[in-house]
Amino acid sequence: MQFQNLKNFKLPPHFRGRSAVYVQTWWLVQMLFFKTSPQFMYGWRRFLLRCFGAHIGKKVMIRPSAHIQFPWKLHIDEYSWVGDGVVLYNLDDIIIGSHTVISQRSYLCTGSHHHHNVDFSIYTKPIKIENQCWLAADVFVAPGITIGEGTVVGSRSAVFKSLPAGKICFGTPAMIVKDRVKEDIDELQIIFAPAFETKPIEMWSDYIGSKALFGDS
Repeated sequence: MQFQNLKNFKLPPHFRGRSAVYVQTWWLVQMLFFKTSPQFMYGWRRFLLRCFGAHIGKKVMIRPSAHIQFPWKLHIDEYSWVGDGVVLYNLDDIIIGSHTVISQRSYLCTGSHHHHNVDFSIYTKPIKIENQCWLAADVFVAPGITIGEGTVVGSRSAVFKSLPAGKICFGTPAMIVKDRVKEDIDELQIIFAPAFETKPIEMWSDYIGSKALFGDS
C-alpha cells in the first residue's frame, strides 16, 4: 500500500499570497536586517514588517530571533510581545490581540497536510489569539485554533482544540485547569531551580493538584 507519494505534491495556486520574488525578498530582508538587529530595536523590526504588509500595533515588541513566514498574513495589536525563538508559521492569517504575550520558542502553525491523501496535499487554517492572553514557553498551537481573551497556556503545552476565555490551561493536549482569577496572580510565577539544587520529582507529578509551572515571557 502506498501511503504518500511526494512526487505528486503540488502547492495550491496563490498559496503564499505574493509573488515568488516578493516572498524571497522578504526572506532575504528577514535574514539580513530583521534577525541581525540589536534586541532594543523593536521599532525597526515593526517598520520592516509593516513594509511587507503586516498590521503591527504601537509598542509591539518582537525579538530579533522570532521567525515570521509571511508578514502580509500577520496582525498584532498594540502592546503585545513575541519572544525569542517564536515561530509564526503563518501560511494562513495569524491574528494576535493587544497586551498578549507569546513566550520564547512557541510555535503557531497554520498549515498541515492531509495524511489520508496520497499526494500529501496541504491545507491551512487561521489562528487567533485574543487580547490579554499568555502563551508560556514552548507552546504549540495547531491550525484553526482560537484562544479566548485572557487565557493562559502553560509551558510545553500543545493546543489542538480552541480554548475559551479567562482560563488557565495546561498539557498535551491542553486542558482547562481552572479559571484565571485575580487571586491567581501570585501563583503565575517562574520556578527557577539553581544548577546545584535538585528538585524532587514530586514537584512535577499530580499536576492537577499542584500549581502551574509557566515559562518566562
